[in-house]
Amino acid sequence: MTLSIGHEQSGVPARRPSLRRRRRWSEAIFQTVLFSSAAFSVLITVGIIYELGKEALLFFRMPEVNLLETVTSTRWQPHTGDFGIWGLVTATFMTSFLAMLVAGPLGIAVAIFLSEYASARSRAILKPILEVLAGVPTIVYGYFALSFMTPLLRSVFGNDVVQVYNTGSAGLVMGILILPLIASMTEDALSAVPRSLREAGYGMGGTRLEVALQVVVPAALSGIAAALILGISRAIGETMIVAVAAGAGPNFTLNPFEGAETITGHIVRIAGGDMSYDSVDYNSIFFLGLLLFLITLALNIISQRIVRRFREVYE
Repeated sequence: MTLSIGHEQSGVPARRPSLRRRRRWSEAIFQTVLFSSAAFSVLITVGIIYELGKEALLFFRMPEVNLLETVTSTRWQPHTGDFGIWGLVTATFMTSFLAMLVAGPLGIAVAIFLSEYASARSRAILKPILEVLAGVPTIVYGYFALSFMTPLLRSVFGNDVVQVYNTGSAGLVMGILILPLIASMTEDALSAVPRSLREAGYGMGGTRLEVALQVVVPAALSGIAAALILGISRAIGETMIVAVAAGAGPNFTLNPFEGAETITGHIVRIAGGDMSYDSVDYNSIFFLGLLLFLITLALNIISQRIVRRFREVYE
């Protein structure tokens, strides 16, 4: 004879059908909200690309614009019919390169100290300082570059060498701006390395510095590379520092002590004036915006490839 015991008789309360239905509905609603949020972000990106591409296409359809001249020339003067982008591009990359010279080594060094050397008290002091640096408005950094960094460079190299507006001071101060970003992301990557790898390094007789540089940093290489590339993207897209301190005119030069205008600085200067719709200046802004978007997109793609190539999975 088979003994059948119900949920009530066995002491296990039976789940009500209404409760199961409510849970299914709540899961479906939550999943719909998450999907809508992801789809909304994708639609925003598509909308940005569409608007930039549509207006940039009007720029290339103008009779005075020559695509070959645009990608090969170094002079950008829309009023005179010169549309060479390399003067703006070189200034953009030069300020970003100088910024990474400051933020890259310092950011990695700060991250290694916080992750491997700092005590809990030191970390509690340094972390808020980095957060303060990250929260300072970029216009403040711009005037800091103009009123402090430029006079400092002129006192060291001479007033006849360093111009009042120059890409060097803008790039150096931009490095201070993105230093907290690189340091924070790099520290997260270093902290994600398992403790067992560190203990194995210490067990082999390694010092703290040897373990940090030869064990922890190589293991976190993908995260460090992603942090550096994200820092470059942040530097390329920076606006107010270069608009205030770098210069107010396109200039094809590799001298960091001369003034030159970056892509973002040029967009800010031109957009602040009186422009009519479908004019050369108006359409050129969207072309430069699309170019800047493509540069940052390429850097993000490179970052993803580096992460996939060097990522270590620990269990």
